[in-house]
Amino acid sequence: MNDNSLKFLEKYLNNAAPTGYEWEGQKLWMEYLKPYVDEFITDTYGTAVGVINPEADFKVVIEGHADEISWYVNYITDDGLIYVIRNGGSDHQIATSKRVHIHTKKGVVKGVFGWPAIHTRDKSKEETPKIENICIDVGCSTKEEVEELGVHVGCVITYPDEFFILNKDKFVCRGLDNRMGGFMIAEVARMLKENKVNLPFGLYITNSVQEEIGLRGAEMISNTIQPNVAIVTDVCHDTTTPMIDKKKEGLTKIGAGPVISYAPAVQNKLRELLINTAEKHNIPFQRLAASRMTGTDTDAFAYSNGGVASALISLPLRYMHTTVEMVHKKDVENVIQLIYNSLLEIKHGDKFSYFE
Repeated sequence: MNDNSLKFLEKYLNNAAPTGYEWEGQKLWMEYLKPYVDEFITDTYGTAVGVINPEADFKVVIEGHADEISWYVNYITDDGLIYVIRNGGSDHQIATSKRVHIHTKKGVVKGVFGWPAIHTRDKSKEETPKIENICIDVGCSTKEEVEELGVHVGCVITYPDEFFILNKDKFVCRGLDNRMGGFMIAEVARMLKENKVNLPFGLYITNSVQEEIGLRGAEMISNTIQPNVAIVTDVCHDTTTPMIDKKKEGLTKIGAGPVISYAPAVQNKLRELLINTAEKHNIPFQRLAASRMTGTDTDAFAYSNGGVASALISLPLRYMHTTVEMVHKKDVENVIQLIYNSLLEIKHGDKFSYFE
C-alpha cells in the first residue's frame, strides 16, 4: 500500500454501497483500477470486472464483494416514525442511538434510531432491541411530512460512519466486510502492472454485488466469465474478542495473518498452492475450518459451470456487521502479498485435478 492507495481506500469506504445499490462505489473502484487493466466487464446488476489479458483462453478470477449491509424502509406510522427490515444481515442490537442516512430521489435524508430513555424503562423486564421495536425518527410528526422529504417504503438506509485509523495500524469503518476485498484485489492489479508481470492467463479482477443476501452477484458473473480458477477474498471473525466461543468458532485473530479456509467448496490442490506460496514467501497465515459451506462467494464460484477450482483467503476482522469493523493493516498487506504471489505460481492450463 502507498499513500495514493490509502486515499482511495478512504474514499471508497466512505461511499455507501448497500446491497442492490453498489454502482457508485463500483465507479470509484473502476476509476482506481483503470490504469492497471486492459478492459472492463459490467453486468446488469452492477458487478464490475477489470480484465488483464482478455484474449487468453485460460481464466483466473480474484474476487471480493462490493456490497455492505443496510436497511429498507418498511412501514411509516401516522406519527411519522419509520420501521425497517433488513437488507442483508444488519444487526438490530447495534442500531439504537445510531445516526442513519435514508437514500431518496431528493437526496439523503438524515435520521436517528431512537430508544426509550433509561429512566422510562421497566427495570423488572428490560426490553432488548428487536426488529419489531426499533424505529427511525427523521424529525417529523406525521406520515405526510415524512413523505414530503422523499421517504417512502423501499428507500434504502445506511449508516454514515466513516473510515479512521486506530492506534496507527488498525483500520476501522462500517462495511469493511467486504469493501476491503475490492481494495485488496485492486492492489494486486496495481502491483502486477508496476512490476511489469506478464501473466500466462487472463486475470479477472472481480468486484461482485449482492453477496450479503446470498452470493448472487458471484453466481451471475461466474456464468458470464466461465473461469477455470477462482481465488476469493472475504472476511472472517477475530475470535479473541469477548463472548465468542473458540470451541465453536475456532481461533483466528487480527494481526496474525491471512486465514486460509478448509471446506468442501475449497479445492484442496488450489488451497495447498496458497499454503505453499505463503510458506515460500514467509507470509504468516492462519487456518479455519468451515462446516458444509464457507458462506462466501467461494461457494458460488466453486459450484458453477460444472465446477471451478476455488479457494478462500479471509481477512480477520473484529466486530463484523457493526459500524466499527476493525482489521489490521499488516493483515491487509499480507493478503495482498499472498494473492499476488499465488498468481505467479499458477500456470496456464492448471486443472488442479485429483487424478493427475
